Formats: sequence, C-alpha cells, structure tokens
Amino acid sequence: MTEQKKTLGILSIPVIVAALGYFVDIYDLLLFSIIRVKSLKSIGLTDALIDSEGKFIISIQMFGLLIGGILWGIMGDKKGRLSVLFGSIIIYSLANIANGLVHTVNEYALARFIAGIGLAGELGAGITLVSELVSKEVRGKATSVVAGVGLTGAVAAYFVAHTFDWRICYYVGGGLGLCLLLLRISVFESGMYKSLVEAKVQRGNFLMFFTNGKRFKKYLLAILIGLPTWYVIGVLITFSKEFGERFGIQENGVPAVVDPGKAIMLAYVAISVGDLLIGFLSHELKSRKKALYIFYAITVLGIILYFCQSHGSLLGMYFICMLMGFGTGFWALFVTMAAEHFGTNMRATAATTVPNMVRGSLPLIIILFNSLKPEFGYISAAAITGTIVMVISSIAVFMTDETFGKDLNFVEE
Repeated sequence: MTEQKKTLGILSIPVIVAALGYFVDIYDLLLFSIIRVKSLKSIGLTDALIDSEGKFIISIQMFGLLIGGILWGIMGDKKGRLSVLFGSIIIYSLANIANGLVHTVNEYALARFIAGIGLAGELGAGITLVSELVSKEVRGKATSVVAGVGLTGAVAAYFVAHTFDWRICYYVGGGLGLCLLLLRISVFESGMYKSLVEAKVQRGNFLMFFTNGKRFKKYLLAILIGLPTWYVIGVLITFSKEFGERFGIQENGVPAVVDPGKAIMLAYVAISVGDLLIGFLSHELKSRKKALYIFYAITVLGIILYFCQSHGSLLGMYFICMLMGFGTGFWALFVTMAAEHFGTNMRATAATTVPNMVRGSLPLIIILFNSLKPEFGYISAAAITGTIVMVISSIAVFMTDETFGKDLNFVEE
C-alpha cells in the first residue's frame, strides 16, 4: 500500500476521473438554479409562483441530497468506494434524462429529488478514494484539483443553458454521466479499504456518529463549517434577480434585471479558482483551519458588499457574486477535513454525508429567511440569516481539530 501511494500524484487517473465525475455532478446540481426562471415559465408558472415554487423544488432537491448522502455514505464503507462512484452516476444520469420530460411542478420536484439522491454520492466517494490513494503530503492539493476542475461544471451548465432549450440541457447532463461510466472502469479500489475488509471490522454504521460524544462533536462541527457555501449560493446568488429588484440595480442609469444563471456561472468560476488555491494555501500554511479563516473573511466581505448595493450597478452585482464565490471556495477543503477526521471504516460515510447534510441544510436556511421576512423585510431578513450562519460556522472552525498531515490509516472503534 505504501508503494502504491507513492506512485500516485495529483494528476493520476483516480484524481482525474473523480474530477470529471464532480464536473458532471456540479453541472446537474446547479442546472436547475441556472434555468429556474426559463423552465418554470415554460410549464406555465407566473413570476410570483416562479419564486415560491422555485424554492420548493430546490428544497426538495436538497432533501434528496440529504437522504442520498446517508445511503451512499453507508454503501461506500460497506461495499467500497467504487460501488458508490458507479451507482450514484447511473441514478442521477437517468433522473436528468427524466427531468427533460416533466410538465408539472410535482413532476419537476420528483425528478430533482431522485437526481438529488444520485448526486449525493459523487463528491464524498471521490474525495475519500483520492484521500486514501495519494500520499498525505499532497492530499490537500489532489482534492483541490478534484473540486477545482469539477466546479467548472457550473460554467458548462450556463453556456449549455444559453445555447439549447432547457429540456435539452437535462438530456446533455444525463448523457455526460453515462459516458463517464466508461472512464470509471480504469479506477481501482482503495488499498486502505481492501485492508479494512480483510480485518472484518464494523463498517458504515451511520449510528456510530451519535453513540460517542467526541465523535458526534467532530461530525457536527464538520457539517457546520460548510454552511456559508449554501447560504451564499442557495439564497444570495440563486435569488439574485429578486434581490437585484429590491436593491434597485441599474445599468447605464436605468433599472436592470440580474440574470441568476449568469450570477451562478460567474460565482462558480470564482469558486473553482478558490477551491484550487485553498488546497495549495493550506499546504503552505501547514494548516486547514488557517486557510479556512482567510476564506471566511473574504466571504464576509463579499456578503457585506452584497447588502450595500442600493442603486448599485449590474456589473457590480456580478463582481460581488464572484467575490462571494471565491470566498466560499473551500468546499473541497472542508470535505477533505471530514474525511481526515474519521477512520477508514467510517470515512466514506463521513465524507459523503457531511457535504450533503450541508446541502440539506438549505431548506432550513430558507425557512429561517422566510420566517424573518414578515418582521424585517426581504433584504434585512437575508442579512440576519447570513449573520447567524457565519457566526455558527466561525465558532465551528474554532472548535474543530486541525487535520493537516494526519495519517488516515486508522479505524473507529
């Protein structure tokens, strides 16, 4: 196993295949946010319903991610990392194709729920496999490559959405996923996992996160660290059109309409750059936590500027979306930290459930946002929600243990 790890670098086949898998994952995950307005108008919804039903559909998608995260995480530790990489992509590819055939909100929500279940397994299994196959010296860099390449899937989704009908966009996503299955044949299973199977220890027991106080604390903190990402993407950027109307965004002195698809695309360009850089920054600082603090500070700056846009410019809105995107470019790092916190017999479960618990928290964030609106108004409610999220996540980073350079060849008892 030691020799195998030494031969795998940050551009090895498993890293590249995991990166391409995450590319397709992000394409599908963000596609609804990009074509939300166009697709919902196409099935007959009014502007008011596009806002409310859009929140409903994205919440259902995130609930699917939450359920799928648990299922795929358990399977990754019980049946192997590769079983998840194959199974998850088949489900979300077929769900994508089905999504192109919907005609009602309920059909749309069901397709996104099933797609969410499939999407839930991709990143966690990929990060777990890469973390176990490459050396600990370059682990952070390798997982950053996975995320950095993968996150450009949002850019692809934007340009596909502006070239083809929204139904074709879903067919493209399904086709890309099925093609990726052929590449996965060349990927081999983690040596750590093979040794684990031979040792016959308990694997993939999700309840073990809750039966030990110290373990539960690590698990909870790992989830809370990721909350800012989906507050920024799921609220501020996905609904940037609605916020732009309330800010009075202008272009050349006249009211302008923010294109949420463009905002998402630009944000994910910046997220991709951030995710690449944070792995190298963490390597130079010899610390995951210090790198997170820096990116949190950038995120906070972006959020503050976002809410100071009264009669701001359209170009300024897009720039701020990019700044917030760059600041939240710590997705790979925080998933890597989740993998590093737990033993080999629970690592896939942790690395798969943690990011999907974060994604699944978006409906709760939206509920908080909506509950504050009657008293504080649309903009102030969103600002208060963001303050709560950032305070919780900052405390979580402070309380979590440093995992840089940690040896992963251990098990949870």
